[in-house]
Amino acid sequence: MKGIEDRLRRIRDSLTVGLVERDVAVRLALIAALSGEHLLLVGPPGTAKSLVARRLRLAFTDTSYFERLLTRFSVPEELFGPLSIKRLQEDRYERLTKSYLPTASIAFLDEIFKANSAILNALLTLLNEREFDNGDRRESTPLTAVVAASNELPEGEELSALFDRFLVRLHVVPLSRAGFSKLLRLKGSAEPDVSRDLRLTDCELTALQERSEDVRVPEDVLALLRDLREWCIAETIPVSDRRWHKVVKLLQTSALTNGRHTVSIWDCWLLQHCLWSETEDRERIFNWYALRVGAATDEPSRLLCVVNIWEGQFKKDKEDQSQLRDDKGNLLYMGDDGKLTSSKKGQRYSEDVPLFAAPEQAWSGDYHGSLSEVDRTNKGKGYTGEQLDQMIIVMGRSQHQFSDWPEKDAHLSDKNNWIMIDLEPAIGPTKHKNAYVEKCLQQVREVRESAIVHKKGIEGQIESFERDIRSHLWVTEDFVKPASQGLLQRLDEAKKLLDRLAAVETGYESLPREEEDPQLVIRDDDGGVPPKGAQ
Repeated sequence: MKGIEDRLRRIRDSLTVGLVERDVAVRLALIAALSGEHLLLVGPPGTAKSLVARRLRLAFTDTSYFERLLTRFSVPEELFGPLSIKRLQEDRYERLTKSYLPTASIAFLDEIFKANSAILNALLTLLNEREFDNGDRRESTPLTAVVAASNELPEGEELSALFDRFLVRLHVVPLSRAGFSKLLRLKGSAEPDVSRDLRLTDCELTALQERSEDVRVPEDVLALLRDLREWCIAETIPVSDRRWHKVVKLLQTSALTNGRHTVSIWDCWLLQHCLWSETEDRERIFNWYALRVGAATDEPSRLLCVVNIWEGQFKKDKEDQSQLRDDKGNLLYMGDDGKLTSSKKGQRYSEDVPLFAAPEQAWSGDYHGSLSEVDRTNKGKGYTGEQLDQMIIVMGRSQHQFSDWPEKDAHLSDKNNWIMIDLEPAIGPTKHKNAYVEKCLQQVREVRESAIVHKKGIEGQIESFERDIRSHLWVTEDFVKPASQGLLQRLDEAKKLLDRLAAVETGYESLPREEEDPQLVIRDDDGGVPPKGAQ
């Protein structure tokens, strides 16, 4: 199989000579034949559908070719050959299959869905098992591939099985404006020239199909297939389990013919031509794939989930508050004066002014007026120093203005004369245990390492994808732009995840921590539990 990639490239390019805007059809016909599958071309008449089949036979040596247009009135003899008169005379029901479909290597069946029930069952067996029931014998056929064509999609349950036999499907449309101009400039009828030394022998084809089964399908491709299946189910695009199984073999063949022993994410470009049932679904599948390129594992969604968890946990840790303590570990309270204290009770203030109880001998009034006894605590509200200065202190026959009273300073400094209240706990950011913060930092850094590996993987794809696509046998070059856009988008998302993780790491590094005596710290991982699911 050495040099098969170069040979196939030369065959592919030769088969497209003189064809306008039918490069995809030729590529799909060739990869379908190499993987043992069939191609269905759906489109209006006059779009070179039959020409693709006729050219496909030039890729193989000693190829027998069969072509037939089916109608509602087609009979089995037209496809499978006439009955043998000689065998009928011997009471044996056998057909003369030479030069008919059962002996063909490459076949073109036009208007395939016009097949009636009289030929449908035999056709299904021949397409799927490569066998034909001829009388009482089941004969193996040399069939490599059938290229079928139809102007419209099948209707009715009886044709759904036939439709499913064609793994590769292409909606062929009339030429574009630019393509039509090229068609008008074509001179004569350019015929492909595929030399015999380029063509594949039956032995080479068999060897290729056998070796393709050993091609590895990596986890990123399997993840993409799983996600695409879920998407198809959600979008009500029917894809049978049999088709998914056949798709894998097609991807393996694609990898092998491109000189690889592992399926690449780029081989999955072929999926758009394998999974649609309605023609408009092909573009939807392609768009899904183009956006999915660069994220063909569960890693981006897993990382995003983990980053969200860590951001939420850090926000909780940052906003977490508890009662403050002093250097000795005593709980602190907020005094009415705005100062911290370890006492649960403190002096009451009014606009930063301390409040006191009046002396027992205090009266309101003045030296020359009548005096009235005052409520010592002013109903618990207390008095400011200025209010006390207006009071009269009656001591026997003597009276003093509080401001001049000799015991004034002693009264004000006596805590028994202060108006006391229960203080509110002083609340501030929680000081976290060192062990907890360090464990969180360790796990955030581990997630960041995974994100770095993910980012490098995307950068590696970006570095190689254009080369791989341009050299890919089956992927067309017009995929370069959407593929690059998808990869650059994924790279940008990966960078943003890294920035978010860096912010979480910086945040944890700046969290307030408890001051611990190294001699008293017990290293038992009792510093708290990081968030569930953040590992």
